[in-house]
Amino acid sequence: MDINIANESNDDIELELLLQAIHRKYGYDFSEYSRAHVKRRVLNRLTTSGLTSISHLQEQVLYDKEFASQLLKDLSINVTEMFRDPPFYIAVREKVIELLKTWSYIKIWHAGCSTGEEVYSMAILLKEEGLYDRVQIYATDFNQSALSKARDGIFSTDLIKKYSQNYIKAASKGAFSDYYLAQYDHAIMDQSLKSNIVWAHHNLVTDNNFAETQMVVCRNVLIYFNRRLQNNVLRLFYESLTFGGILCLGNKEGLHFSDYEQSFDVIDKQQKIYKKKYLIS
Repeated sequence: MDINIANESNDDIELELLLQAIHRKYGYDFSEYSRAHVKRRVLNRLTTSGLTSISHLQEQVLYDKEFASQLLKDLSINVTEMFRDPPFYIAVREKVIELLKTWSYIKIWHAGCSTGEEVYSMAILLKEEGLYDRVQIYATDFNQSALSKARDGIFSTDLIKKYSQNYIKAASKGAFSDYYLAQYDHAIMDQSLKSNIVWAHHNLVTDNNFAETQMVVCRNVLIYFNRRLQNNVLRLFYESLTFGGILCLGNKEGLHFSDYEQSFDVIDKQQKIYKKKYLIS
């Protein structure tokens, strides 16, 4: 009997089955993540594990929780650093702080916070601008391991030189060393920065909007999602923001061509900072 052969490669078929297995077994849905991102991470794990195919990797994921946990970490987005993209923080100082000051109490949702470096950066900025006492930051991620590290606020001193350079470039107003305690080969973030941060589990793919907030920060996360998931996540942000609330995306992201392009005014085109429009009656 002749059979028709699909154009899809075996790797692509096995990848689809792996993602279905992860979703059904562990509840994490990566089906709408960028295929290039997912495939790259999976093939890297395949190489390091010594397994010979994605199908073998799928079997390991189903029967070995420790292995599954490692793969979930691989698939999560954990590229971050303190004061990453310094011009973004300059734009926040120059164009956003005055808007935030119009609220008596400010809630900020830092979505996809990974290991927390950019959350601490925002806390430092708000402290230097005299706003931190009336701010509550909700920092969320679906990766519990990353959240745990973020909550600890302990980072290698090998990274501090780079972080200090970023801090200076971000037009900061003090000394970066004021915000951590150096101990052996680690830097422990100052306790006062942690006091107004709530770390919480939240999955942008499957969970609902988080809370009514005045500002949402989600930088360099949407680039890993396909267009439909990007729109779903932007809907969460839109529904979470009060009118006049601020949305901050990564400088390679944006609202262009999304369902929400007309729902926001542009505050900074380069740094992708937006303001939710008020309803017109």
